[in-house]
Amino acid sequence: MTEDRTLRTSRTLPFSPEEIYGAFSSADLLASWWGPEGFSNTFEIFDFTAGGRWKFVMHGPDGKDYLNESFFEELVPDSKVVIHHDCPPNFKLTVELAPVGEGTHLTWEQVLKMIGVRSCLLSL
Repeated sequence: MTEDRTLRTSRTLPFSPEEIYGAFSSADLLASWWGPEGFSNTFEIFDFTAGGRWKFVMHGPDGKDYLNESFFEELVPDSKVVIHHDCPPNFKLTVELAPVGEGTHLTWEQVLKMIGVRSCLLSL
């Protein structure tokens, strides 16, 4: 985490950019992996288009439900996903995919808004 409220991480995954982008663009696939380990998701709105929205409930392993709403600022097939999370904790997420060897180098950059950053970080 940098002082400018930005969390950056990257890694190389053994999947093609098309497969990773597909894991974002499919409600069924996304519902099974999005969020912390042990969580699942139920999507009410899944409009994977530039300007489109996600509205879903994230179900925690403790039985609690968390409403989430986001919109897509930019979608570049097999290359980039930019999401604005419009409910606390508010953030902008940019995921970039670059082919490398037989996999993909994924870069994740999450910029948190100032309000609620401390409480959000404490829950990570």
